[in-house]
Amino acid sequence: MKLASLRHGRDGLLVVVSADFAWCAHAADIAPTLQAALDDWDRVLPALRALDRKLAAGEVPRRPFSAAAAASPLPRAYQWADGSAYLNHVELVRRARGAEMPPSFLADPLMYQGGSDGFLGPGEAIPAGDPAWGLDFEAEVAVIVGDVPLGADRATALAAIRLVMLVNDVSLRGLIPDELAKSFGFFQSKPASAFSPVAVTPDELGGAWRGGKLHGQLRVDLNGAPFGRVDAGQDMNFDFGVLIAHAAKTRALAAGTIVGSGTVSNRGADGGPGKPVAEGGAGYACIAELRTVETLFAGAPKTPFMQPGDAVRIEMLDADGRSLFGAIDQTVAPR
Repeated sequence: MKLASLRHGRDGLLVVVSADFAWCAHAADIAPTLQAALDDWDRVLPALRALDRKLAAGEVPRRPFSAAAAASPLPRAYQWADGSAYLNHVELVRRARGAEMPPSFLADPLMYQGGSDGFLGPGEAIPAGDPAWGLDFEAEVAVIVGDVPLGADRATALAAIRLVMLVNDVSLRGLIPDELAKSFGFFQSKPASAFSPVAVTPDELGGAWRGGKLHGQLRVDLNGAPFGRVDAGQDMNFDFGVLIAHAAKTRALAAGTIVGSGTVSNRGADGGPGKPVAEGGAGYACIAELRTVETLFAGAPKTPFMQPGDAVRIEMLDADGRSLFGAIDQTVAPR
């Protein structure tokens, strides 16, 4: 089942979306918003699935679905906690700012709490800001959970996953070093993120969802050219069960909490940092990784961070070439 939020007020209007993204049906009689559905998931899920079946059979009023009319599935959320499950990414971005990789990172995932009071829509422009801020995209996978008890173990955490989606975790690379030097984490360097047009139940993903990971190629294009063709299930050192349990170690998580995977990142065939798509590699899911690789091999980065007019597209296709979540398709706004 695919769920989306059409733009309306702060929290959108909940709709069920057809498998081919062509149609949607309003779910207001079941739950007015996705957050309302998550708050009462066990009761509303059967009704949402029934609506999904009727939409597929053409038995309910429907309207064309447009990703341009969609907000992020949760236009705002009670909590957005982003992990860093791909250690190749952690190693590369830390190397870029001259920081060592502590041994503890191999056993305990990183996580930060991002701003969740308002997300960008999947087609909404990214504010440009100061060029010195170093605007970057980060292509990731995210899950939305139901209530997770304090101290939940991995199995309990996995059972709490309600929906899966993609995210562009926008980062301002030029602001990160000074913020982290204060030993108090990200804030200004992490502006509003954007999520895919739809969030899907894990059963919709079939064999692509297994072991607490989403397996498949995450396609990232920068200005229309292939930038990343990374596998989200490969080189993921901490699955979503581990990430959610980590977040719940000292606090319960409320229904509607979003947990991210961190930037998807694959090592090269030789165990190294990987090559660009143009050189036969899987490429990258953020510009910072490419700049680090350029520095390692050429002495200095040559690829600039995003500028006004630049466009990024993030999408995942199934084995038959059909979009699983719709595309995050964003352009950097003029200053």
